[in-house]
Amino acid sequence: MSLTRVILASGHSVDLTELRMSSTYGGLLEGYPCKPVNDIRIKGLLHTAERAFPNGPMHFVTPPREYPDQYAGAFGPVEILPPVACVGYFRSGPLDPAHDPVLYRSGLTVVWFQPTTQVPYECEAATELRELDWAGLARDYEL
Repeated sequence: MSLTRVILASGHSVDLTELRMSSTYGGLLEGYPCKPVNDIRIKGLLHTAERAFPNGPMHFVTPPREYPDQYAGAFGPVEILPPVACVGYFRSGPLDPAHDPVLYRSGLTVVWFQPTTQVPYECEAATELRELDWAGLARDYEL
């Protein structure tokens, strides 16, 4: 059973079967949001995704970065990522038409950032999710 369904821009539908959300800057005890902090956060999130879903392909959606302050601190200018970090596992029917749709599915782990904790839903999902190249990124697996 899926949490939700996302309709891709191609018209293909994919099911979100697992979703992990966390605060982008939760636990930031010292310093401020800047490129080095953000790069460490992204690297940690990718590592978490690899450990959580080790058997399939993974795709990272490059997040927008905002620079609200014109002055640089010790680690460079303030650089802010969207406040919610997400790791989701999506699945759909098999990509290879030779695979039996009863025995095969296609799957993809996606890592992205978003402005709210709202779960992606059908055509209302963020553009970067709806524009996933499912055929090029996902991989078939046997049930």
